[in-house]
Amino acid sequence: MKAGRTAGLLLLAVNWTTLAAARDIAFISNKTNHVDGVSLPELAKVCKGQTNRWQDGKPVTLVIRDPASAEMKLVLQKIYEMSKEEVTGLIATANHNRQNHPAILVVDSDEALVKKVESEPGAVGLVDVYAITGGVTVIRVGSKLPLEPGYILHGN
Repeated sequence: MKAGRTAGLLLLAVNWTTLAAARDIAFISNKTNHVDGVSLPELAKVCKGQTNRWQDGKPVTLVIRDPASAEMKLVLQKIYEMSKEEVTGLIATANHNRQNHPAILVVDSDEALVKKVESEPGAVGLVDVYAITGGVTVIRVGSKLPLEPGYILHGN
């Protein structure tokens, strides 16, 4: 009976991990940015540090979690289409090429990510949909918002 209870708890833990990994990733923006939506290719350019300024002239800064973190697996697959090592190198290159204003900032938590995007004009970020606060704007990706059918950054 004790072995059955342990197996049940293990199954529950595995299911919880699967559910946690299946969350949508939202593309969020500082409220002063006037960006309603982006296409997937436009999002990829922002994520690769290839978009320097918004139409209103504000410098673009992308805020993300560590590419090696479990939270970034979906982003690596669907946006970067690169390994975590390749993305880490891309970040270093993008920031080196833009010394006055970093192209990509890496933070340790979803909370830190949301706070940085909220406080930095021109900033955008990729964050777990459940970490969003009222201090940021959610941007449509490919005309879809997180949790809508067909949303590209939906965790499987």
